[in-house]
This record gives sequence, structure tokens and C-alpha cells, in this order.
Amino acid sequence: MKELVMIIRPEKLEEIKNILDEIHCGGMTLSTVMGCGTQKGVVDENGVNEIKGFKTTINLLPKIRVEVVVEGKDVDPVIMKVREICATGHVGDGKIFVRNIEEAVRIRTGERGKKAL
Repeated sequence: MKELVMIIRPEKLEEIKNILDEIHCGGMTLSTVMGCGTQKGVVDENGVNEIKGFKTTINLLPKIRVEVVVEGKDVDPVIMKVREICATGHVGDGKIFVRNIEEAVRIRTGERGKKAL
């Protein structure tokens, strides 16, 4: 099993959800996050952003973090489809991180591994 952590543009979320539905992904976790990378974000006219009441000079842009756990065979097809949908050719399209998952346990039933997904 692999965990895919996808940091995407907010406007691409519905398309990502459709991709995950196509592979019958058992579930996903979504978070609204702020971040910056190559594009360095945007700033207000004073060069200062305010996040949850704290002033910061780090330029952050809104992103969506999508986390899913899939079977190993689904990793490359999902990555290819996400790239097709999310790649605009401009900085800020996002990233996908792939992590190994040793075990999954469904709390309600105690099912493990693939059955827990």
C-alpha cells in the first residue's frame, strides 16, 4: 500500500475527486493549506500577509492537500491522471509525494491491509 499526498490548486479539487472515484478509492482526507514554492506566492501592497492573526512576510498561497492510501498497482495510473488534469505548465501546479504504508486497520471492524481501505 502507498500513501499519495497531493498538494494541488484549489480549483482542481473536483477533478481530483473524480479521478479517485474512477479507481474506487476507499476514502480521502482533505485539508486546506497555505504554502509557497518556486512561485514564491503573492503579497499585499505592503509586502506582508496576515494568517490567522499573525503577520508574516513569507508569501503563501492557498492549496488543497489530498491524502489517499491506494494499492501499489494504482500509484502510477493515479499520478499520470493527476498530472494530466493539474499540469498547466506554470509554477504552482503542485506536488505529489508517495510514501510506503506498512499497515492499515479499520477501527470499526479490525480489518487489516487491503480490506481496511
